[in-house]
Amino acid sequence: MFSIFKKDPSKKLNKSYEAKLEQAMLAQRNGDIKGYAMLTAEAEEIATQLNALKQTIKT
Repeated sequence: MFSIFKKDPSKKLNKSYEAKLEQAMLAQRNGDIKGYAMLTAEAEEIATQLNALKQTIKT
């Protein structure tokens, strides 16, 4: 009945994914390759969570 008031968890994950990618890009531009690799790995973990969430919603 009140499902219109529920927040979409995929929006939050997508926003954090985009933020991590931007942080990684800035780290790469500044020459921090190790930081870039760590941030990219974190972004990929978020992407897998986002994909898993989308799969559960579809089924």
